[in-house]
This record gives sequence, structure tokens and C-alpha cells, in this order.
Amino acid sequence: MVELVGLAGRDLEPYLRPTAGCLVEASTATIAVRAGARADPRGGASPGAPSLLRVDHEFDRAVAVTDQGAGDYTADLGAGWLIGGAINGGYLLAVIGNAIRSSLTEVGQPDPLAVSAHFLSAGTPGPAVVRTRQVRRGGRHSTVAASLVQDVEGSEIERITLLATYGDLGRNVPDVRTTALPPDLPPLEQCLAGSATGDEMRGSVPLMDRIDVRLEPASAGWAVGEPSHRGVLQGWFRLADDRPLDPLSLLFVVDAMPPVTFDLGMPGWAPTLQLTAHVRARPAPGWATVRCETRNLADGYFEEDCEVWDSAGRLVAQSRQLALAPRTG
Repeated sequence: MVELVGLAGRDLEPYLRPTAGCLVEASTATIAVRAGARADPRGGASPGAPSLLRVDHEFDRAVAVTDQGAGDYTADLGAGWLIGGAINGGYLLAVIGNAIRSSLTEVGQPDPLAVSAHFLSAGTPGPAVVRTRQVRRGGRHSTVAASLVQDVEGSEIERITLLATYGDLGRNVPDVRTTALPPDLPPLEQCLAGSATGDEMRGSVPLMDRIDVRLEPASAGWAVGEPSHRGVLQGWFRLADDRPLDPLSLLFVVDAMPPVTFDLGMPGWAPTLQLTAHVRARPAPGWATVRCETRNLADGYFEEDCEVWDSAGRLVAQSRQLALAPRTG
């Protein structure tokens, strides 16, 4: 049994999906859930009486936008998503993604499928405007161009420009043929929590309080000055307040891990120049696993490939970005 207690003013049908007898996705409602089966031990529901899931999460407030008409949406970028002095790029993608989703409400295409973004300047906390332009509206897919801009001393500065294709992942017929494998990780209790990286780093990276990352020991050596030099970071992932992941939040997840260059013994800011993300499915509830890898750092640039797997072992998001390597010396 699933009873919607509140709808927060919009149709949630595209975001609701039953799994193991319970409701698993809804980012803007309060829901009463009666679970019908015991879920995977990594997350999800368990049997028992109905319980209230208060879906009023920090992420949803942080990516909220207000329609100003003519394709423009205003947003307020939160300081809690900073990495040093710059707003995290994945969070900015999610803000833009939410504006695009809102612009496509009439056609019922709520899910990002492919996003190609160019990062032009570092975002800062405070007001922002997302300008959207529908390039093509189709029955199955629509393509939207968008930019996020901020006012700096009276001048409009563009932070990100992107092109995105949206659709409805709920309409897809399940048909998975893949040779890809999820990361082979130790159990959660054997992995290093982000809170163990030290107060100094957490103080300069407020983003770390928004996420709960458990790195495998081989990926966490950089935190104690012993990087593995494999060029790999992987571990368990969820949002800090345990908000269920959905296609919109996956745009954030693909850029939420520490730069993979940390594992090469190169700590420091690694600004993204370009990022392409593919969202492949709506995630099952519970802990996700994330693997980031680089194979080529040359002449001050490196690529970072990211895969996100849900608790059911499904590959739900992929990305590749080109970034500047951290400065050394």
C-alpha cells in the first residue's frame, strides 16, 4: 500500500516506481509506505507498519528554481555546496537540470538522458539565473540549450553552458545487455568515511557535509599521504540525509567524488573544463557505488571517467570530463 499524503503542487507520477512492494522514488512528497518484502541489506525498505517518509530534503531545496517566464528560472546557490571558493560543478548541473525539467513539464519528459556541459567560470553562492531555450520538442525526446549566469558587479557572467536531451526513463522497456561490472568493494564497515579525512579538509569543502562517501581502503590512502597511484577512486555513496537518488541527483553524483588525481598524489582543486553525462536508468533505493578513473594525465590535463551503480547492481549513470590537473609545487 502506498498513500500519497501530500503532492507539493505537482504531478509525481513520473517519479514513483514500486520496488519490493514499496514506493522508492518521490522527491517532493510526504508518503506513507507499507513495505511488502525485505529489501537488499544495503538499503531500501523492510517489513512493518506504515512509516512516514518526509521527502523535504536539502538537495531538493538547494536545486529549487522559480519560473520567471520566457524560459528563465531564478535560483539561489547555497554555500553548502562549495569546494574551496567555487560551487561544485555537479550541483550546478543539477540546478540547471531542474530548470530544464520544469520547462518540459507539459510534455512529460522529466529525466535527463544526455547532458554535455562546458564550464566557463567558477560559480559562487547567491542568486543565479538559468536561461533555457528549447531546441527540439519531440514525443519521446526533447533537447534544450541552457546557461547559468550570475551578476558580478553589474555584469552578467556565464558560469556553464550546456545542451541536454530529456525523456522519460519510466517508459523504457527493460533490456540490459552489458559487459560492464560494478566496483568490487569491501563491505561498508570496512571502508573509510569521508568524515575521517580531517577537520581541515572538511572545513574548506562544505560539500563533504552534503554527502556520505565510504571509500575502499585502496582508494583512501591519499588521506594519510599514501596514494595508490592507480588513478582510481571508488566507494559507496549516498546523500547525507539519505534522500533517494533519482535521475536529477545523478547529475550531481557524477561530479561529487574527490578528484581522481588525489590518488595520483596530486591533491588540490581540479577545475572541470567539459563534462558529458549519460543517465541510463532510475536508480533503485539504497547505497550506490561509484567508480572514478583516469588513464591519461598529460600536459596539465586529465580525463576522469565515472560510473554510478545502484543498489540492485544496475549501471545508472556514466560520465567523462576533461579537467585541469592540480598545480604541483
